[in-house]
Amino acid sequence: MSVKVAPSLLSADFSNLREEVRRIEANGADWVHLDVMDGHFVPSITIGPVVAQSLRPHTKLFMDAHLMVSEPEDHCKQFIDAGVNLVTVQAEATAHLDRVLRKIKKGGAKAGVALNPATPASILEYIWPLLDLVLVMSVNPGAGGQAFIPEVLPKIEYIAGQIRSRNLATELQVDGGINHETASAIIKAGASVLVAGSAVFKAENGMALIGDLKNMQNVL
Repeated sequence: MSVKVAPSLLSADFSNLREEVRRIEANGADWVHLDVMDGHFVPSITIGPVVAQSLRPHTKLFMDAHLMVSEPEDHCKQFIDAGVNLVTVQAEATAHLDRVLRKIKKGGAKAGVALNPATPASILEYIWPLLDLVLVMSVNPGAGGQAFIPEVLPKIEYIAGQIRSRNLATELQVDGGINHETASAIIKAGASVLVAGSAVFKAENGMALIGDLKNMQNVL
């Protein structure tokens, strides 16, 4: 089975997002990934629910929003109402992780947790039944175009093992520095969803990477 590819709009042409989304859909993307930054949890400020709402009528792709924001419990409902299918919150950004995950699911969306490179996987121990997705950050959040941090590979392997041993349907997403050179190790470690931004939108022939990543698992 091919891994899923979720191009990140953080690296897309913001003056033409509708066509950028149509372009990745035409090239075989499975999801569209929205990086939401608030200038507080991370230094950068990016997009909000209005952007998600404006894009929703123009694509059938599964849409996931990664909230790199402080107090995400105050923002989840807006993204769900905008048509996002899955909302991922940073484990480090809230004191009430169980509560915010339950709030997302009660609101009708799937729920995910993102872990920064230095955050241990043990934080997932008591919330596994609530998780539709775990996102392992393979760069420090806040900016696109960063290099992959190889020290996160054991964490990916461990989480993949936990998903298998618990017989869960939880997706394991990896985000940061994914390209032709890094993807094989990430897939071997057990990732099921790959987020790629710069390598898709800014590299020459970047759209071809979508198909290459989807087929890579078949040749490993």
